[in-house]
Amino acid sequence: MTVEQKFWKPGEELTPGQAHWVLALGDRHQIEVAYPAIRKAYPDAIIVSGSTSGEIVGTEVSDDRVAVTAVSFSHTALRAASRTIVDDACSHRIGVELATELAGEDLSHVFVLSDGSGVNGTSLAKGFNEAVPAGTLVTGGLAGDGTRFERTLVGLDGPPEPGQVVALGFYGTKLGIGFGSSAGWAPFGPARTVTDSAANILYELDGKSALDLYKRYLGEAAEDLPGSALRFPLCLMMPDGRQIVRTILAVNEEDKSMTFAGDIPEGTTVRFMHASYEDLLDGAAEAAEHAGQRLAGTAELALLVSCVGRRIVLGERAEEETEVVRHVIGPHAHIAGFYSYGELAPTEQADWCELHNQTMTITTLREAA
Repeated sequence: MTVEQKFWKPGEELTPGQAHWVLALGDRHQIEVAYPAIRKAYPDAIIVSGSTSGEIVGTEVSDDRVAVTAVSFSHTALRAASRTIVDDACSHRIGVELATELAGEDLSHVFVLSDGSGVNGTSLAKGFNEAVPAGTLVTGGLAGDGTRFERTLVGLDGPPEPGQVVALGFYGTKLGIGFGSSAGWAPFGPARTVTDSAANILYELDGKSALDLYKRYLGEAAEDLPGSALRFPLCLMMPDGRQIVRTILAVNEEDKSMTFAGDIPEGTTVRFMHASYEDLLDGAAEAAEHAGQRLAGTAELALLVSCVGRRIVLGERAEEETEVVRHVIGPHAHIAGFYSYGELAPTEQADWCELHNQTMTITTLREAA
């Protein structure tokens, strides 16, 4: 495997190169006009592009450039597919269709880049889980749009557009894959039970208004809702020991409901969460450690998907998160990634893909000789 990384800004030309796959990530206003320059530089590559809430190259986090990562393989084949989201109800079907289209001999991994505004990430992950061959891992993330939350863009071999989901399949026995996903957020307050919810909308905890309880725990920070909610996510404590973090996207004062980035099933035990800078950095280190432990040998490429909520909390210290990852995985791996509206990866307890929020999720790749 060989990897080269470049930056692009509107009006510039990219130096031509050879690659099987190009991952282009950047601010919405720049990524939507970047495709012609990238295609000119890499005429034969599969080009996957998406908007972000900050692009990552190495340990650098930026908002004003398109980060271009071009990858060539010696023994690994690639195939990509895409679908358009009509509404969030079709997210499950899209996951099934994409996984079915990519299924084939020696499919070792699927990397997903999805629209982050109109998709139901929980349903999308479930669709992939149902249709990918046994033993095939799925990782990826949901595109971002800074802190604007207006619209997100994803593209496959064309200019990125709203409502797109792209899946890239890796085929062969020489490619090693590792993954890690960790949050670093700490639960606080008592455990409570979801007593009234519908998909990703939460109404009641322990028979009481979820929003009223949430405001009580936030104290003065409740005055800044919904923006302050990114600092106080919800932890779903699953019966099998898995802990899934959910970001709050909106609150509704009329019906006292809270809308999350993923489903909140009735009967689930939950706790509110908070974090310090050090907690989030420890979470990033843990994700990197797990990704390295699952990979035989040193990573050649690490794909980082971290939540926009983490970046908001870290503020000017965001690059400390990527520096921690660099320290753990070593100096030789190329690092590419972005800040997202949701992360896709298995948990430590199970190999099926889940939608996560507020996590650092890392996919490591290494191609054997």
